[in-house]
Amino acid sequence: MDRSVFQLYLTFILSITLLFSSEVCGTTFTFVNKCEVTVWPGILANAGGPKLDSTGFELPPDSSRTFISPAGWSGRFWGRTECTFSDSGTGSCKTGDCGSGQLECHGSGAAPPVTLAEFTLGTGGLDFYDVSLVDGYNLPMIVEATGGSGMCASTGCVTDLNRVCPSELRAGNGAACRSACEAFGSPKYCCSGGFNSPSTCKPTVYSQMFKAACPRSYSYAYDDPTSTFTCSGADYTVTFCPSTSRYYKMLIYNLYYTVFSIARFMPAFFSLSLRFLTFVA
Repeated sequence: MDRSVFQLYLTFILSITLLFSSEVCGTTFTFVNKCEVTVWPGILANAGGPKLDSTGFELPPDSSRTFISPAGWSGRFWGRTECTFSDSGTGSCKTGDCGSGQLECHGSGAAPPVTLAEFTLGTGGLDFYDVSLVDGYNLPMIVEATGGSGMCASTGCVTDLNRVCPSELRAGNGAACRSACEAFGSPKYCCSGGFNSPSTCKPTVYSQMFKAACPRSYSYAYDDPTSTFTCSGADYTVTFCPSTSRYYKMLIYNLYYTVFSIARFMPAFFSLSLRFLTFVA
């Protein structure tokens, strides 16, 4: 076989192998606790889908833990707080409790109010992810994508909403902040009944408060345009209680990336903008 042909063949085989390995290995999720107290993350995979190696674990301050997800995984993560578990793993948590009575959640979701990170991996070649306050809030949390292609913006909420939570939404003596839906049960807050569409369910004074404090997070059920993010082939870090300086650096990077993308794909727009600014000046 001609040497150049052999090299091309070898390159092709290696490329296919790497691609296959990537699919097999899946996505890496790293959980980081920057809180001053222990957090007990909970994990819930979507029904009928692949599972991670754990459904709940302990994460002391300044520690991290990594999982590799199967290809096509989808589900949600959250942080449980003020938990008490025995040596055998039985117990409960003040916020984010999953009702299993154990350290592992075993397929049970979080009791609101709780901050959620939600993922759907590999749909149409893209990962979809968000941080949601639709079920209320209990902890600051951000999600960061690394090693992927596309927009891959970071998202989350670093504001301590428990400090500014209205009294009518306060839960657990200030340990969490309820959504208006949970607090009042009204269809206009829950986007249910006659309010179950984007055209009928609009932001309320409470969801607007959440949005002002955490502009990149879901504040109500139909808050999709500014709250859902995409990336392809990335790994993800979920950080509890991130520093505000880190978050603002993240926002500056995301803004830079957005401007760069617009400049790349819309040169005519920038040319027109520059001409306008020159005219105004």
